[in-house]
Amino acid sequence: MKMSSFEPNKCHLWELIYFFNLKKSVAEAHRLLVEAYGDAALSERSCREWFQKFKNDEFDVEDKERSGRPKMRNWKHYWMKIRAKRKKNLHLH
Repeated sequence: MKMSSFEPNKCHLWELIYFFNLKKSVAEAHRLLVEAYGDAALSERSCREWFQKFKNDEFDVEDKERSGRPKMRNWKHYWMKIRAKRKKNLHLH
């Protein structure tokens, strides 16, 4: 299956927060991202680093200003879309 040119890394962090709140392990969260995004998924190491931040109550996932990387705008919009999709999927089962 060919993956789209969509760069999901910006949304992965919100999904990681979702998995973290569900008490998923780092390995399970990574497996779910790979299942959804294939090679475009965050590495397990990156997932582990983010989970550590979340454990330390660091939930600021805004992109830091730096050259070459666009700032992620309207993150609440992405978060609400992810939550709605998850809720819809739960009701389908």
